[in-house]
Amino acid sequence: MDDRRPSALDVLRIPEYRNFITARFFYVMALRMVTTIVGWRIYEITHNPLAIGIIGLSEFLPAFGLALYAGHVIDKSDKRALLLRTTAFYILCVAGLLALSFGPFVASLKSHWVQWLTYSIIFCTGVIRAFAGPSLQAIVAQIVPKEKLPNAVTINTSAFLFASVVGHATAGFLIAHTNYLVCFSVVGCYALIAWSLLFTLSPKQIMVAGEKKTWDSIKEGLRFVWNTKEVLGALSLDLFAVLFGGAVAMIPVYARDILRIGPIGFGWLNAADDIGSICMMVIMSLRPLHRRQGYILLYAVFGFGICIIVFGLSKLYLLSFVALLCAGMLDGISVVVRGTIVQVKTPDAMRGRVSSVNSMFINSSNELGQFESGVMARLLGVVPSVVFGGCMTILVVITTWFKAPSLREMEY
Repeated sequence: MDDRRPSALDVLRIPEYRNFITARFFYVMALRMVTTIVGWRIYEITHNPLAIGIIGLSEFLPAFGLALYAGHVIDKSDKRALLLRTTAFYILCVAGLLALSFGPFVASLKSHWVQWLTYSIIFCTGVIRAFAGPSLQAIVAQIVPKEKLPNAVTINTSAFLFASVVGHATAGFLIAHTNYLVCFSVVGCYALIAWSLLFTLSPKQIMVAGEKKTWDSIKEGLRFVWNTKEVLGALSLDLFAVLFGGAVAMIPVYARDILRIGPIGFGWLNAADDIGSICMMVIMSLRPLHRRQGYILLYAVFGFGICIIVFGLSKLYLLSFVALLCAGMLDGISVVVRGTIVQVKTPDAMRGRVSSVNSMFINSSNELGQFESGVMARLLGVVPSVVFGGCMTILVVITTWFKAPSLREMEY
């Protein structure tokens, strides 16, 4: 049997896919810049790690609460039109953050009003993410042929991670050398570029016909995920790993109070995880995983937990950076394995609902993990809370190893 596969870059020969991936690149850069800038600003105002956690909770609640309904809407909608609307609403949210950075307006407000208005805007971005995130995943199968989906997953992940690195680093540089007005103006420009590129995509066929009731449609998606054990196992493992291993949420505290590295160092430390993931994406593009993906997934998440513990204990900037870099490389393996399983196993008519369940398991757990990190930092202290998260991640892997042998043996 010939195990050779086409290069992952072959999918970039499809013009519409190139426009889509470029739009996604700028959109993700905008998202990551907002995360970095808002996290720094809120901690600057409050000097309270719990306040950072509330940022995550503000985005988690709507993203999680609306996820299943969003999947139903996505499968019954033209995904291009839905992305155009959600991106336009995101631009309005950035305009709100821009207004909160305008000197005369901010001067008329007390700091706690700036804080809580920021939370309100982030809540709105959570509503948008409930629809936009799964749409960005589901539309790929309508742009590229099915045989190219594994390559598209690799390119999507690579572009996402590279955009994250550039977004985090750019935000750190802008925080250090400009003001928040300039920072959010750049974010708005990136979002506008993404919105313009999405116009170049052709309208997409609605994959679900008929008038199936909303709740019946949602239950159908949940049943599919529950009955497809490979999908359920991979999503569950990533859910708990992200939930307990959310050390990135405490990076503003480490940057300001423990490592004392300033905003530029903060931007690079925030990007370290994504840089590691990009390195792994390059390696996996050249040497794809052909077998034993289940074992590799478990080993990767176990190593991720160890890296989080090292980061939590480190007092040296270089060691902290390397720990997050290695964590990102291991997380990159997990992302590719999980993403490939979801794309390959899901029928076209259910991609929106399954992508939304994926969003509930993974994307929303980032924000919930951020809140969990803030609460644990408040209760235990920052360093113990991060170490606790790494230990819990390792415990989850050990439990999964014995309780889910089908995931351990999984191959695709």
